[in-house]
Amino acid sequence: MRIKVAPSILSADFSCLDREINKVERAGADLIHVDVMDGHFVPNITIGPAVVKYIRKVTSLPLDVHLMIENADKYADTFVKAGSDMITVHIEALSLFKIKSLSRKLRARGIKFGISLNPATPIAKIKNSLKFADFVLVMSVNPGFGGQAFIPSVVPKIKQLRKIFKKDISVDGGINEDTAKLVIDAGANILAAGSYIFSAKNVKQAIERIRNAAD
Repeated sequence: MRIKVAPSILSADFSCLDREINKVERAGADLIHVDVMDGHFVPNITIGPAVVKYIRKVTSLPLDVHLMIENADKYADTFVKAGSDMITVHIEALSLFKIKSLSRKLRARGIKFGISLNPATPIAKIKNSLKFADFVLVMSVNPGFGGQAFIPSVVPKIKQLRKIFKKDISVDGGINEDTAKLVIDAGANILAAGSYIFSAKNVKQAIERIRNAAD
């Protein structure tokens, strides 16, 4: 599967967000990862649909909007209207019934539906939901803040997931050229990276180092 790189704007300079997004787009990013946090499901507050609507105006790249929020099913439609191409919700926050219902609604509108799980959440928790997902996002840090160190114990989880899930597997948290190799070798093909990309002197090289980490 082709390796895709998704710069996470959580690490971007929000005083010039349009230029930051254009910079990674020109450097070869495949999609933009947007972390939405509510201060309840995770201990931080980030952005809402108004910012997603603005981002939609400045890039043609697909927007993967990662809803680290409670009651994501109630707010997903607002983020779709704002311009999201992909919506990711957490298995820890929604019941199987709500995941099934939300998946059906989003897919009917041409929106890709993803399910995410935290580092401590076992694969068994997500197995019954996999048939409703277009992709799975494995968190390789505890969600809530950017710039955290990669948690190596998620690598066996990615391998386990790849054995039973043939679609896209995304990984988010602590991704750099070294950890990228670990997760690609384990079966991941979409890598979300924030500080490693946005703090790089040469953004294009940083993206390419992630994409080609397994070579």
